[in-house]
Amino acid sequence: MPYQSIPNQSGWLRRITPGMVVIFFALIMTACILGVVIWKALEAKSAALARGAADIQNLAHSLSEHAAHSIQAADIAMTGMVDLLRYQDPLPERFNKYMAETVAALPQIREIGALDTSGKWRYSSLPETPGYNNGDRPYFAFHRDNPDKALRISESFQSRLTGRPTILLSKRISKPDGSFGGVLTAAIDSDYFSGFYRTFQLGPDGGISLLRDDGAVLMRWPFTNRSTDLSKSDLFTTQLKLSSVGYYKITSPFDGVVKYFGYEQTPQYPLIVTVAMSEDWLLAAWSQALRTDALVAGVLLCMIILLAALLSSQFNFRIRTERALRRSESHYRLLADNIADVVILLDGRGTLRYVSHSVEQMLGVRAHDLVGKSCFDLVHAEDKERVMAASARLNGSGTVSTAEFRTFCADGSIVWVESHFKQASRRDDPAEAEFVGVLRDVTERRRMEEELTLLNRRLAQLAATDGLTGLTNRRTFDGFLSREYAACEEISVLLCDIDNFKGYNDTYGHQAGDRCLQAVARVIGDATSNTSGLSARYGGEEFAVVLPNMSEDEALKVAEKIRLTVRALGLPNSAATRGYLTISVGIATRTRATLGETALVGEADIGLYEAKRLGRNRSIAYSSLELRYVEAGSIQHDPELAPGERDPAH
Repeated sequence: MPYQSIPNQSGWLRRITPGMVVIFFALIMTACILGVVIWKALEAKSAALARGAADIQNLAHSLSEHAAHSIQAADIAMTGMVDLLRYQDPLPERFNKYMAETVAALPQIREIGALDTSGKWRYSSLPETPGYNNGDRPYFAFHRDNPDKALRISESFQSRLTGRPTILLSKRISKPDGSFGGVLTAAIDSDYFSGFYRTFQLGPDGGISLLRDDGAVLMRWPFTNRSTDLSKSDLFTTQLKLSSVGYYKITSPFDGVVKYFGYEQTPQYPLIVTVAMSEDWLLAAWSQALRTDALVAGVLLCMIILLAALLSSQFNFRIRTERALRRSESHYRLLADNIADVVILLDGRGTLRYVSHSVEQMLGVRAHDLVGKSCFDLVHAEDKERVMAASARLNGSGTVSTAEFRTFCADGSIVWVESHFKQASRRDDPAEAEFVGVLRDVTERRRMEEELTLLNRRLAQLAATDGLTGLTNRRTFDGFLSREYAACEEISVLLCDIDNFKGYNDTYGHQAGDRCLQAVARVIGDATSNTSGLSARYGGEEFAVVLPNMSEDEALKVAEKIRLTVRALGLPNSAATRGYLTISVGIATRTRATLGETALVGEADIGLYEAKRLGRNRSIAYSSLELRYVEAGSIQHDPELAPGERDPAH
């Protein structure tokens, strides 16, 4: 039996012809290439969708912050006006001017107006107060019938005054007894948001929408007259109930296109910002890369077929082999010379052995002018150390090192380049090793990253600063005090209050009052500019200072410096006894008996009250008070203090 099987096996092997081997080899290689192309395409598609998801969610977050800050600025201004109208009846010409100045300071607001209890215009930021009645508007009926003091955001509607799409902000004006006293309104043109949104590149089918939490569409860019009520959509019936921030795939209710959809709801106001991009737009770069990969795969398949034909041919083997090598070299050189990235070949000393012709498009220099030079001659002097450190990480043929650096174009301009280096061959002499590098121009990407960083920094600064005085606001003060109180064993707090400020406002007007607040704020800010402390506008005419690692005696010197500098300003105040603007200061320093940062502020408040009680224009440290002044219920209120001055009882 063994002797019979051997001839059979030999016959089977003899039936496998060289052509069959070539065909089998070609099929295996074709399957490998197609498998790699498909695997790479799927991985690249997943990566493209992941990048798109991150971009959409980041943009939705930024736009929701923009919408919230736009509404919040108007809300703050309107709250101050409502509080003023609750207790006062200012002259129309003065209050109209104040409204006009507020509109000029807030670009998102087109106009501000106040309606009386019947719906007639009482005040207006416009040059002429409108004469028609708005008592039939839904927002007027809502505030008339509801005592809620919160800001109300209306649906988008055509303004009677301008005929433009408008979003109206409104607040109830209540009388001192709580009864209805009218409505304060602020109009925002929908074009304010659409003008900002159109600066983003979202593709032909992309869109940004500003929605109210009941499903009403306040604004959509690009504009469409399709459905303006999305309360029945999946966003409101399902997604928002699960999370205030989300991302998913939808069929757009506006144009029926399949899109990837991100949204974020603002925590302060009933607003939702959505960002949608079509799947085709997100995958545009991937589709282009896929076509390129398909072209490369086609070239490789052609080469396999060519190789199979060469292997199957027994004639003219050498000639056909040389032709195949020439074709292969021309194909690879064509790819290297025409892709946007620059391909370079280096030796172990960093000398350029080969540079692709695409360097002429990137830097404006010819490839052969760079061959033989050191690659570090292309690197900006400030980035050379970082590039050298990256090249030192190339310790094996499988290691890839990446670095970003600046380089010079032929015209002297600077571009940012992203480089990827890999060791291509190992030699006994490290200087003879070869390295392959790919350079890509990332100047535009760096510019966009820097612009986004600057914008985020500016938004953070605006969120932490009081708009009138330029000092930090109350929220920033509370956070700073909490952190420093936990970190410092010794810390002092000053509370400063302008004396007779209500009388100053009544005598000289609110504009003069604002200038007064700004002047005092500059004095307080200058007093802490060379310290580790922080100055803030605590509220109204009251300011606060935190002085970490500062004793009571040192804090008292700072307080006296502030008080005397304010007095030296020489601002007249006919409402004050002395005839000039002065301030009172309360000082408190942390001791073992202090229960926390809130208690520390309360002690400074008691010192401030005592300074007021003793005649104002003085600095009082809490530790100097007798026990009877700090026992619960023992503080006697001075009936001569003006109603607007600080009282520790509240």
